[in-house]
Amino acid sequence: MRRTLCLILAGTLSGLSSGAPGMDVPAPGHYTAPVRYDGRFTLVRLRWRADHLSSRGRHGGEYAWSHDYPRAEQNLSALISELTYLDIHDDGNEILTLDDPDLFKYPIALMWEPGYWDLTDREAASLGAYLTKGGFAIFEDFNGPAQWANFEAQMHRVLPRGRLVRLHGSHQIFSAFFPMEDVNVIAQPASTIHPGYYGIFEENDPERRLLVVASYDNREPTHVNQRGQELFPFGASSDAYKLGVNYMIYGLSH
Repeated sequence: MRRTLCLILAGTLSGLSSGAPGMDVPAPGHYTAPVRYDGRFTLVRLRWRADHLSSRGRHGGEYAWSHDYPRAEQNLSALISELTYLDIHDDGNEILTLDDPDLFKYPIALMWEPGYWDLTDREAASLGAYLTKGGFAIFEDFNGPAQWANFEAQMHRVLPRGRLVRLHGSHQIFSAFFPMEDVNVIAQPASTIHPGYYGIFEENDPERRLLVVASYDNREPTHVNQRGQELFPFGASSDAYKLGVNYMIYGLSH
């Protein structure tokens, strides 16, 4: 099923596979959640116990799991809808807890700010089952050694035998559709820290599929959220769009 979706997507792109996605993608209209399962491709954000406020939302009451919501999903779904004929919900998304049985209906799940992640035993077991049965999880927007340590500890509870390994630019996830020359370009312009990309492979075998990808010390969501506002260098923003689409294509085809 995933390979069929990938072939449909690859065969119907609007001729932009060798270039950069446009900065002028039309702004989407009405957007809401939840969008219940109807067979169409739907972005799913993971929700967990909101014990911690986002480091960038402490004054606005934004919890870590909901950081950048709904801008991130809204802009990503609009880009996918504009660039492809994939039947994606660009009018809304789903928000699910990690132990919701409905999660198993969706091939890809997104989590923001896992540096604040706090799992229950039930959530850890459920997410582990989701990943080993074919699910693909994308973790975005966390940085610094303390947040990494928390993310690593929580992932160990989800996949006790899984090993997080650094992904190099040559891995196929970075060219699942759009070829990317330099994945480090997406770093925030004000920072000298280069992003790191980490994953857990099925049975810890790098020849098999990724169960998880984590963008660490990365500002890819910020670039996508601010698309069209000319706040960041064109190259970095363009590659942020490419990376988001590549993640989706990889998740649907592996």
